Amino acid sequence: MASDAAILSRWEELAELDRSALRVAWTKAFGEAPPHFLSMIFMRKAVIWDEQCRRSGGISPDLKRALKASASGRSVRNPAPAIRTGTQLVREWNGRRYQVDTTEDGYVLNGARFKSLSAIALHITGTSWSGPRFFGLVNGKGSGV
Repeated sequence: MASDAAILSRWEELAELDRSALRVAWTKAFGEAPPHFLSMIFMRKAVIWDEQCRRSGGISPDLKRALKASASGRSVRNPAPAIRTGTQLVREWNGRRYQVDTTEDGYVLNGARFKSLSAIALHITGTSWSGPRFFGLVNGKGSGV
């Protein structure tokens, strides 16, 4: 693949750089100077990883949030499972049955459109809920069922 060849070529270029030039490459890639204790091989790997991400469209916002949470020592929760268009979700609440239809641009409950399951859960209960949790799509710990 041409992309693989370009990455390999860039890896070889990075291998030729001295420490100060590699620090400049890091700064260009990440917008700030690297910590002084990083090894040259680690800096090369991080710079090449950044270039691979840019070529493939980057990492998703969910993954970025999870990485930041993990780096700061917080627990990382699995995202709610994706719900396909056309799926019907049913929930009974206070003796009443609610049926939600999924659409390409959100959800429909009794003819009313909602952008999120959490908005529907708020509408039904009058209090803030995690919509995926309210509809049983995730367990109490936030991971998929």
